[in-house]
Amino acid sequence: MIQSEKRQKILHATLAMIAEHGFHGAPIADIADRAGVGAGTIYRYFATKDILITELFRQLHEKIYMRLLEGYDAKKPHRERFLHLNTSLLHYFVTNPLEFRFIEQYLSSPYSILFWQNLKQGKGEAGLFLYHRLFEEAVAQKIMKDLSLNIFFALAFGPLLVMARENVLGFIVLDEVLITGTIKACWDAIKR
Repeated sequence: MIQSEKRQKILHATLAMIAEHGFHGAPIADIADRAGVGAGTIYRYFATKDILITELFRQLHEKIYMRLLEGYDAKKPHRERFLHLNTSLLHYFVTNPLEFRFIEQYLSSPYSILFWQNLKQGKGEAGLFLYHRLFEEAVAQKIMKDLSLNIFFALAFGPLLVMARENVLGFIVLDEVLITGTIKACWDAIKR
């Protein structure tokens, strides 16, 4: 097995273990077993479990960003861009439940402190910078309410995370009608 394949197997095993059992329920020994490698092999690629977890999040975030860019047009009206971004994001979560479960845990953990700080300052994670720029432009043009970015992100993402979680747990089935209705409601919450 070549090195990049081993690295990817380790990342995939980490994703599955954490999605299923949480951060504390995914010790390196169990990740190694699931990946079919020795625990020492993991440490050749990732110096610590924290680095492994952070790298997995970075890769997933990049993957999501690429999905958000598909068909995204920064020249379209703010509402259309918002609907595009949130629809793409929610579809991604629905079709990638393990990734969603990992991301949700990551964003609710101390791992995400730097992520959230960068987001609020408009730097760091590229995918969320699309939202940051969209919100700032829409507020300046008086299209969106004059609220803090914290509130915009809560109103834009909070309902999506809840709906994706409900779908993953089998409490609801997110179809196009429910996805579109949810995202339009998020827009209605932040528009003037």
